[in-house]
Amino acid sequence: MDYKEFFIRYWEKEGPATRKVIGRIPEDRSDYRSDPKARTASEIAWLITQEEAALVDGLEKGAFTWVEVPCPGKVAEILTQYDKQHDALTKRLHSIPASRWEEKIPFVVDGKEVMREWGNDWAWGFLHDEIHHRGQLSTYLRPMGAKVPAIYGASADEKM
Repeated sequence: MDYKEFFIRYWEKEGPATRKVIGRIPEDRSDYRSDPKARTASEIAWLITQEEAALVDGLEKGAFTWVEVPCPGKVAEILTQYDKQHDALTKRLHSIPASRWEEKIPFVVDGKEVMREWGNDWAWGFLHDEIHHRGQLSTYLRPMGAKVPAIYGASADEKM
């Protein structure tokens, strides 16, 4: 199994859990944040959605360029975008040549290269960051009045 196959195996495992967490955000509480410096629940969900797209675009193009895209006003719009893009992004990941995972790929911000890492390292870095933010978002759910879904097993709110 090569780097690409190994990564995609985990990408495909994590997607459904991420979708469940985003889907639990109550629309009327989506502006919840745990601290004034923290992102809101909807901003975190949007960040996750944007990170997935940025990863695949960067691997395809051989350069990562981060562009802030304004967060939609409704969680339903974020969830629709996640649903629309996740499967398409997965298909695109399968199409990226395995050799790309073994290339050094730059990360560009405001037209300047700020980092250069192996494609494989970028892929795992993006996925780990997504999982981190999903965990952050899952801690927001109870204070927002929602139930935490099962992610890696049963949650206290949802028995399998």
